[in-house]
Amino acid sequence: MNAAPASRRVVVAITGATGAIYGVRLLQVLRSRPEVETHLMISSAGGLTLQQETEWPRKEVEALAHVVHNVRDVGACIASGSFATDAMIVAPCSMKTLAAIANGLSDNLISRAADVTLKERRRLILMVRETPLNLAHLRNMTSVTEMGGIIFPPLPGFYQRPKNIAEMVDHTIGRVLSLVGIKQTLSPPWNGMSGGEE
Repeated sequence: MNAAPASRRVVVAITGATGAIYGVRLLQVLRSRPEVETHLMISSAGGLTLQQETEWPRKEVEALAHVVHNVRDVGACIASGSFATDAMIVAPCSMKTLAAIANGLSDNLISRAADVTLKERRRLILMVRETPLNLAHLRNMTSVTEMGGIIFPPLPGFYQRPKNIAEMVDHTIGRVLSLVGIKQTLSPPWNGMSGGEE
């Protein structure tokens, strides 16, 4: 018996900023959701960061996705608005990729797919990683926000008292999934502070 086709499509891009584990973990979680079909792109710098920061070989990361696209293939299906997707998440998002998206350069498939996501009024989430931020970074973030994108720096939350890096990563990925409208249990809702007194 054939499995039911996926009812949702999510585009994921891993670029050269630090934090490649966010993209890997996002793909792991989405792979466990049979209703979601993932389309993945990894930039050349993203591949280097994967190698530097994780134990994940690039081929194993690509195997987590349903479809893998070459970043130079600007003729891929996700380069057209006629190809329906629900969201695009750049995890992590380098300042170079942010600048390309903010200025509509569409110089590779990542920035082109993001441009399509914005023009079709679909959800675009950029997990930007850099510190400190200069004025160009801030202006580019403002531009993307004004176009309808969401700037989501993967800042760890400590109110859930994470015990390790994996829990911090999961909390962030849970928040991102909620923004895309995918039910998740990685980041439980905040129920208020207990025992607080004036």
